[in-house]
Amino acid sequence: MRTSAELLQERTVRIKKAIALEKPDKTPVILSGDAFAASHMGVKLSDYISTLERSNEIILKSCKELGDIDGSGVAFTAAKGFALGFCAKVKLPGRELPDNALWQLDEQEMMTVEDYDTILAKGWASFSEQYFTQRLELPLASIMDEMKVAPQMGKNVEAAGYVFYNPCGAITVNEFLGGGRSFPKFMRDLFKIPDKVAAVLDVIQAEAMTTLRKQIQEAKPLAVFISPARGASQFFSSKLWERFVWKYLQKTVEVVIEEGAIANLHIDGNWERDLEYFKALPRGKCVFETDSCTDIYKIKEVLGNHMCIKGDVPAGLLTLGTPDKVYEYCTKLINDMGTGFILSSGCTVPPNAKVENVKAMISAASGK
Repeated sequence: MRTSAELLQERTVRIKKAIALEKPDKTPVILSGDAFAASHMGVKLSDYISTLERSNEIILKSCKELGDIDGSGVAFTAAKGFALGFCAKVKLPGRELPDNALWQLDEQEMMTVEDYDTILAKGWASFSEQYFTQRLELPLASIMDEMKVAPQMGKNVEAAGYVFYNPCGAITVNEFLGGGRSFPKFMRDLFKIPDKVAAVLDVIQAEAMTTLRKQIQEAKPLAVFISPARGASQFFSSKLWERFVWKYLQKTVEVVIEEGAIANLHIDGNWERDLEYFKALPRGKCVFETDSCTDIYKIKEVLGNHMCIKGDVPAGLLTLGTPDKVYEYCTKLINDMGTGFILSSGCTVPPNAKVENVKAMISAASGK
C-alpha cells in the first residue's frame, strides 16, 4: 500500500505533466469543494466557517471519503475572505444568514469617486486598511491573525497525500473597484472618467504585485489562483476589456510565471470573443480553468496546443443529473480534450451537488 508521501509524489507528477501538455498515466482530478465539503459531511455552514482549522478538517474528511482525487483547490473556506477580495460586505451563515445558508456578497456603493483621489495620493494599502476597518467594519486584525495558520492547513492537505493545487491567489485589480463602487457604478466610471480609473488601477496593481511576489516566494506553490471574476468578454466592449481587464490579467500572469509558478486562470463567464489573447501567454505555463459558460470545445480549438484546460463539469449536472449522466459527460470530456486536460467541476462543486454524482466524476478519470 502506498504511503501518503508516495501518493503525493505520484499525483504531483500527474498534474505537472498535464499542465506541461504532456501525457500523464491518467487524467488528473482536482476538486474545489468548499461548501460542498460541509454538506457532504453533514456539517452546518455556520460551524464549517467558524475557524480555518474546522473547515480544513471537514475538507480533508470529504476528500478521503470521495475516492481517488489528485488534489484540492482549497484547504480551508474562503467565506470570510470574500470581503477583502471584492471590497464589499459579506453576509455569513450564523450571522446575517441562517446557519446553513451559503455566504453572499452584499455589494453596495461603499467606495466613492472621491476615493479615487485618496488612493492616488496615499496609495492602496493606506486607503484599503481604513476602508476595510471603518466602512466595511471588518475586524481586520483578527482576520489577519487567523490567517497565520493558513500555511499549516495546506501542509495538512499534502500530508494526507493530496496536492494543494493553488495555495496562493490573486484577484485582478479591477475587481476591487468593481466591488467597492458596485459593478454598475464602476462600469459608469469607465465611460465618464476612464483615465482616472486607469491611474488608480495602476497604483493598486503595483502594490498588489509586490505582495503577490512575496507570497509566491514564501509559499513556493505549484499554481497560483488568478480570478478575473467579472472580467468576462460578455460584460465589456472589446476596447474597455483590453484596457481594464486584459492589461492587468496579463501583467499578473507574468509576475506569477517570473516567480516560477503556474498561472491558474479561474475563468468565470463567457470569454469566447477573446480567447486568442491567451496565446500571448507562455506555452505550458498556464491553466485555463473554465466554468462551462465558455464552450470548452472552443477553448480546445483555440488554446488546446498552448495551455492546459481545467474543468468543466457543470454545477447543474452535478446537482440535478444522475451518476450515469455525469460519468458519460466526464468520459467524453476526457476523450475529447486529450493531452493537457485536468478534470474538475465548472467553478466550484455546488453545495447541493449529489455525492454520488461527484464520485461518478472522479471514477470517470480512472475508468472504473
